[in-house]
Amino acid sequence: MIELKSSSNADSRTATEKVSKEVLLTNSRQHIHDVKEAMCWMAWKLKEISISHDWTKITHIDEFYDDFSASQDGFQGDFKEQHWFKDLHLQERHHLNDRCPDDVTLFDVLERIADGVTAGMARSGEVYEDDLSPDILVKAYQNTMKLLKDEIIVTK
Repeated sequence: MIELKSSSNADSRTATEKVSKEVLLTNSRQHIHDVKEAMCWMAWKLKEISISHDWTKITHIDEFYDDFSASQDGFQGDFKEQHWFKDLHLQERHHLNDRCPDDVTLFDVLERIADGVTAGMARSGEVYEDDLSPDILVKAYQNTMKLLKDEIIVTK
């Protein structure tokens, strides 16, 4: 949880009294500290997500290998219709165009960006064209705001 001290006098829209320069400075410093706390939480969250990236490639290596090998051995079907991809891999949150979770967040979007860019550069030296719908991005933004809000406790 992120604990914030109330600082209503840091904003002209919420100030409850005539604010001195000293109070404004104190409240502004508090706000800057609060933003740092929120961003540190976000960095922690990203690190946690990075630890489990593409976990189905590890925990289900047999299924992944079987489907991967089949595609290399002349399988003519759609790899995305194979068991590992369809039933296991899509449990991972960052495959947003294949299966977007209702609680999608900007963390999922950032994982997708990191995945696509690093995979493309390391495998072919190029990044494939990619996009996300505005609906997914708006939903991710709103859900991320809610996720952060739910992490915050304001004290007096």
